[in-house]
Amino acid sequence: MSDSDGQSILGLLQHTSTELLAFFERRVLPREDAADLLNETMLQAWRREDSVPEDHERRRMWLFTIAHNVLLNHQRSSRRRSELITKIRQQLAVYQPVLDGSESSEVRDVVLRLPKEQRELVLLIHWDGFTINESAEILGVNASTARSRYAQARAVLRTHLGDATPDT
Repeated sequence: MSDSDGQSILGLLQHTSTELLAFFERRVLPREDAADLLNETMLQAWRREDSVPEDHERRRMWLFTIAHNVLLNHQRSSRRRSELITKIRQQLAVYQPVLDGSESSEVRDVVLRLPKEQRELVLLIHWDGFTINESAEILGVNASTARSRYAQARAVLRTHLGDATPDT
C-alpha cells in the first residue's frame, strides 16, 4: 500500500471516529468501554488497510462491519466473564477454610508474615495440596531451592508457633 493509501485509512479513521464512538456508546455499559472498543476497531482497521474498499460509502460500511464484530467479541467476552464470576462466587459460598479453630488465625498470621517466596511455597503445599516438587514447578524455581525455602519457612513457623505447627 502506498503512502497516499496509508493517509486515506488515517483520514477515514479520523473522519468516522466520532460516529464509531457513538455507535459503541449506544450499545455498551459501562460507557467507558466504548473508547476501548473504538481503539480496537481502529487497530483492526489499520491492520486490514489492504482491504479498504474504493467507494466512499463502502469504506464507512467496512469500518462499521469491523466495529460490529468488535462489539460481538466484547459481548461474548463479557458473557463468559460474567459466567465465570458466578461460578467462582458459588464455589466461594461453599468454601471451607483448610484451617479452622482457635489456632487457625495464629497460623495464618504467621504464614502471611513469611517472605513472599516462602509464603507462597507453604500455601501451595499445605493449603493447595501440592508436593514440594510440584510447588517448585508452579513457582518456576529449582526443586532444591524450593526445599531450602520450605525448610527455612518451617523453622520460622516452629519458632513462632512452637509445637502447634503440623509436620504435614
